[in-house]
Amino acid sequence: MVSTDTGLSSYLNTVLEQMSDWLVRGELQKMVLVITSSETREVLERWTFDLQTDKSIVEGGQAPEKSDKEITTEIQAIIRQITASVTFLPLLHDACTFDLLVYTDAASNVPQEWEDSDPRFIQNAADVKLRSFTTKVHKVDALVSYRADMD
Repeated sequence: MVSTDTGLSSYLNTVLEQMSDWLVRGELQKMVLVITSSETREVLERWTFDLQTDKSIVEGGQAPEKSDKEITTEIQAIIRQITASVTFLPLLHDACTFDLLVYTDAASNVPQEWEDSDPRFIQNAADVKLRSFTTKVHKVDALVSYRADMD
C-alpha cells in the first residue's frame, strides 16, 4: 500500500491486522467498504465481501485439494472485474470518504476502540454481483451496490 498519510496507514495497518487474526480463527463473516460523500454523508457505493469459512478445516481438519495457481487465477479474475466496474459505476463527483465495516461471529473479541455501526445501506440501490472465489478454507462472494439514480 502506498500512502503519504501516516494516520491512514496506521489505521489500515491496525484494521488489516485485526481482520487477519479473525480470518485465521474463522471468525470473519463479512467485510464492507462504504464510499460516502464528504459533503452530504450519503452512501454512494457499498462493496460487500461475504466470507464463508469451513470451520472443520480451521479446527484442524483436512483441507480440500486446490492448487495455489487455481486460487490465484480466481482472485485475479475478481480483481479484473472490480477494475472493470468503472464501465458501469456512476462517476463520483463529490469528495469522498470511506468506512470499513467488519462483521464477525458474536463471540469474537472486538477491540475496545472499535465502534458499532449501522449497515450503511444505499437508498435506491442497484446491485451487481461479482465473481466468487474460494481458497482451501474460505469462499468469498462479492457484491457492489451503488445509487441507481445518480447522474
